[in-house]
Amino acid sequence: MAEYKSEQIRNFSIIGHGGSGKTILSEGMLYAAGVTTRFGKIEEGNTVSDYHKDEIEKQLSINNSLMNCMWKTPKSEITKLNIIDTPGFMDFIGEVKSALRITDTALLMVDAFKGIEVGTEACFKFTKENKNNIILVVNKLDHENANFDDTYEQLKESFGSEVVAVQFPVNHGLGFNEVVDVIKMKFLKYNPDGKGEYEELEIPADLKNKANEYRKNLVEIIAEEDEELLEKYLEGGENLSESDIQNGLKRGMKERKLFPIFCTSASNNVGVRPILDFISEYTMSPVDKGIEIGHKPGTDTEVEVKPDVNGDPVLFIFKTISERNIGELSFFRVYSGKIYSGLDLINNSNSKSERMSQVYSMNGKERKEMSEVICGDIAGVVKLKDSHTNNTLSSKNFPVIINPINFPGANMTLAIAPTRKGDEDKLGQALHSFHEEDPSFIITYDTDINQTLIHGQGEIHLNTQINRMKAKFNIEVDLSEPKIPYRETIRRTVNEVEYKHKKQSGGRGQYGHVILKIEPQPRGTGFEFVDAIVGGVVPGRFIPAVEKGIIETMKTGVLIGCKVIDVKATLHFGSYHTVDSDELSFKIAGSMAFKKGFKEASPIILEPIYNVDIYFPEEFMGSVSGDVSSRRGKILGMEAEGRLQVIKCTMPLSEMTGYSSKLRSLTQGRGSYTRTFSHYEEVPKEVEHKIVSDYEKKKEEENK
Repeated sequence: MAEYKSEQIRNFSIIGHGGSGKTILSEGMLYAAGVTTRFGKIEEGNTVSDYHKDEIEKQLSINNSLMNCMWKTPKSEITKLNIIDTPGFMDFIGEVKSALRITDTALLMVDAFKGIEVGTEACFKFTKENKNNIILVVNKLDHENANFDDTYEQLKESFGSEVVAVQFPVNHGLGFNEVVDVIKMKFLKYNPDGKGEYEELEIPADLKNKANEYRKNLVEIIAEEDEELLEKYLEGGENLSESDIQNGLKRGMKERKLFPIFCTSASNNVGVRPILDFISEYTMSPVDKGIEIGHKPGTDTEVEVKPDVNGDPVLFIFKTISERNIGELSFFRVYSGKIYSGLDLINNSNSKSERMSQVYSMNGKERKEMSEVICGDIAGVVKLKDSHTNNTLSSKNFPVIINPINFPGANMTLAIAPTRKGDEDKLGQALHSFHEEDPSFIITYDTDINQTLIHGQGEIHLNTQINRMKAKFNIEVDLSEPKIPYRETIRRTVNEVEYKHKKQSGGRGQYGHVILKIEPQPRGTGFEFVDAIVGGVVPGRFIPAVEKGIIETMKTGVLIGCKVIDVKATLHFGSYHTVDSDELSFKIAGSMAFKKGFKEASPIILEPIYNVDIYFPEEFMGSVSGDVSSRRGKILGMEAEGRLQVIKCTMPLSEMTGYSSKLRSLTQGRGSYTRTFSHYEEVPKEVEHKIVSDYEKKKEEENK
């Protein structure tokens, strides 16, 4: 039996821009709760959450890491806290979305010197999708240039009037260890030993007015949530009772009407314990979160999944990793019932049965066996046969699919091929395996350019996956920029294009004679073939061969070997030979006539254009916009999103090579972008000449 109930569970993610202190905060939490006996450091590679080899080498989080501890406050019963430390680097934003999907609360970390950054804004936006509780943590207040007041104003400006300080620092900067807590109205002085313990003292007289002002702001926000409280507040001034304030805090957190700010120096374990107290006392349990909406497999019919420990078992897998000596390890949240070893479930995503093996409580790489995992809890399980990230498992009696994680679209693409011949199948299996672990790592095969493509969030994301794949599967691969999937089309009509295929070499010959009309179609219309033969000058049995010859030529292109689009071909005259004509002859005639006519019809090359949204701090506006212009980008508009600027533009795919790295360089690592395919557009003449010239040179080299 579990030693806690669903009501005593709190699930939260630690999110924020890279370098804001997420991993160290999680270290402080585990240390304060007695899970660990030492405080790990990133530079020493001994933190609980960053335990993978590449995380230790790069000194940054790459994966979500699941941890847990038990916590007891003076006001509440013991609470099980499930903690997910997420990466801050934007290349791994899929991990953040995964964590937020299955946790109820988000601790959004902000650097007290740098303030709001690109990752801060992005993470906050993702919490809206999942309606997470929000706790804002202003960290690194022990740094010389820390500025709490500026950071507080930035947070209010970006995230609205819901932002309220429930603490403020007294001596931020070097030696920071004093905080005023305006919920308790106490002065907290932290011991310098790094254990995170503190004395609770009366607020000094010189800080009373400031504390009262912050308290007034808090009470006003709480009062505004409820008509009765607002009336009571307006009648009695600031005299809401302690129970009013406590209930208001709980309701405000649940309804996302209150985003409290806490003050920390995570590296010194200052400010960590009050956050754990607050999470335990005021944030949602899985029961408070309420019903999860899923759907019946194979239909759009909604299904309600109630957080009932006695209900039918339902679990959702939010992450899959492959560990040496263990095999595949799946992390899951239980949305209903209980999960235990030996339980038989159905994977509703593929209709395959799974028997649960041993389930584990996780602290980084450390596993502890659990007798059962109750509704609302998060745990790990090994050796599921056919279940991966985004799959729902449930009992036969209650088929349901939990709505999946909405992973982000790709921002970078590379072509991949095995270095050694014969490794194609092995590479395919490896790529499939890594996609199952990380669905934001996408694999496609593009028939237009005959390349296998890998898609991800950026250079580091793709390189990390490839390095892991090489180590696990012993595959050497070649990476390159993908060929650009240009398109070929025409601008004018050619009414008569004649081609006669005639070949005589003794015995039966070949004869096919066609006259075509070739004309452009509106963009996006595609190919149209019209049979306008009158009087049987070309027998009906040969006409499909003419169309087939044209279609095959369109697939391989005429100018640069790229697909031809939006053309209409009309077969309106020709001739045949009763003995020498056959389907092959008319297929060749159709193909050659089309090539000839295409070249006469003012052919052009089209290139793929992408919609690009670029996010960056305002001080980099000149360099970012200048770079967009240098890449033949067209700026459609600029707008502010919180404290960030957003350039909305279109950009040719051919000009986006290396853009991820370039943007980081231009913005000191503080810029990010998203891209989606928009349309095809005619390339400028000077660009077209270069494309054609490069293609012809390559063909000459291949033919030598």
